[in-house]
Amino acid sequence: MEFSWMIGGEAGFGIMASGLTMSKAFARGGLHVFDTVEYPSLIRGGHNSYQVRVSDREVFSHTGYIDLLVALNKETVHLHKDEMAPTGCIVFNGKEDPEDRFDVHADICLFPIPLSEIVQNLGVKSIMQNTAALGATFGLIGYDLTILEELLTEIFQRKGEKIIQSNIKVARAGYDFVMENHPGGTGIIIKPTDNHRRLVINGNEAVGLGALSAGLRFYSAYPMTPASGLLHFLAAEEQNHNLVVKHTEDELAAILMAIGASHAGVRAMTASSGGGFALMTEALGMAAMTETPLVVMVAQRPGPSTGLATRSEQGDLRFVMHASQGDFLRVVMAPGDVSECYWAAGRAFNLAEKYQIPVLIITDKYLTESHKTVEPFEPVTVDRGLLLNLEEMDAVSNYKRYELTESGISPRVMPGHPNIIFDANSNEHNEYGHDLDNPDNRTIMMDKRMNKIESIVKELEEPVIYGPPGADVTLVGWGSTKGPILEAMLLMTENNISVNFLQIIFIHPFPAEKVSDILKSSKFTIGVENNKEAQLGGVIRERTGIELNKKILKYNGRPFTPEEIANRVMEVMIHG
Repeated sequence: MEFSWMIGGEAGFGIMASGLTMSKAFARGGLHVFDTVEYPSLIRGGHNSYQVRVSDREVFSHTGYIDLLVALNKETVHLHKDEMAPTGCIVFNGKEDPEDRFDVHADICLFPIPLSEIVQNLGVKSIMQNTAALGATFGLIGYDLTILEELLTEIFQRKGEKIIQSNIKVARAGYDFVMENHPGGTGIIIKPTDNHRRLVINGNEAVGLGALSAGLRFYSAYPMTPASGLLHFLAAEEQNHNLVVKHTEDELAAILMAIGASHAGVRAMTASSGGGFALMTEALGMAAMTETPLVVMVAQRPGPSTGLATRSEQGDLRFVMHASQGDFLRVVMAPGDVSECYWAAGRAFNLAEKYQIPVLIITDKYLTESHKTVEPFEPVTVDRGLLLNLEEMDAVSNYKRYELTESGISPRVMPGHPNIIFDANSNEHNEYGHDLDNPDNRTIMMDKRMNKIESIVKELEEPVIYGPPGADVTLVGWGSTKGPILEAMLLMTENNISVNFLQIIFIHPFPAEKVSDILKSSKFTIGVENNKEAQLGGVIRERTGIELNKKILKYNGRPFTPEEIANRVMEVMIHG
């Protein structure tokens, strides 16, 4: 069983809330869900859409077709009619079909439902049309309405019984209208499979949960889509986790506060999108020079400049790899789904503290704001590296913050101990942190900081291969392309194309030897990226000398669908 549902309408009419409610309703019935949202950079007006894909198997991305479209206005039909499945259905606000049937194919069924009249007759606000539409959807697909009633009770619990009952009444009215006027429904019946509940979570929330499990105690950020969701999530959890969350005046203040908190001894983090991260780059170098652990999430959106503020792209990989001035060590990791977002956050804090470096988690709008059903996460195992405890600090004499060691890692302390005084100096310095600009010291300290790379490279997880070894085609990707690629592989397998997928999560330091071995043994390689210049492909060529055979690129601000990838791969295999 598989079903794709979308609701669309003007911003301000509950599109986001309706979509997430549908995802949770399906998940509560034991089904697997993936959803994604599209919206313009407007507070009111413009077109919003929320697509929910549900299946009895795990699903990894949205899809390029819609089985049931709920259109709260005519614009939604005109914008999405070409995405309708051949026998799809459209719910619209009205009493009868328009004469032109919206110019949709004759096989598309139309369900006129007087949503505005339903809410008007019940004496509630017109904004509640979305709730009536949810009830109608449940009727059309034969889904258990009590699940929706339970969710509405939970969602509006803080607003009181009157609001709860109003929403239940509206949902029931939409449901009843369908049962009375369209008893045959869509012909698609969706039933709960069991009571097994999974999390419904997006990438921002998963990073937040992973950070909290890893011991995050300080988060500072200035809001910037699509990283803002992490700020919202952590602010709501502040009181529950002994956490300090700061909404700063700008991005430079955000990263400097996080560096200061980390220097004081707590696990600290900041996040932004490309434009905000641009303002952070000088301070990123400060964290590197002072060897202060720092975790930064960079949630990409299309640039340059403001670009497309609410859309998705993968154009910042090179920027994140090389941001700030001078040579210094960093780790750049690119999780590909919400489970990897959780894992990446925990891993980032351990790497940052163990090696006393900045660690950057690179995501994008599609990954951070799309929800997926997952099993509950395991707690993060915390490794704070060479951070001395109070007893160890009591025994210290002649402390050298930047002590030369074979590994390049020096013992770290929390400031304030009476026996320990040191400079955390962003100028070049000696072992004590004091300014020293002679050439010998410069070479020694630069080598000290960079020597950590040998240990890091040994510790980082290797690239992952999905699919059969020796496949005819090897797709290469990173970040949020993982989900659409995995789904595309299923489509291509159905068409007798043998395909596998090389996912690279740790992009810097780059696993050149392993990637080179995989690519040399591959028959035909295709890079799949949401950017114009095939940035990962360029990194691969630079680090391994291998040019991928073909590239499939998309850079219109929207993520790939599985169908797009599968069709373009098949075109490449046919036409070269």
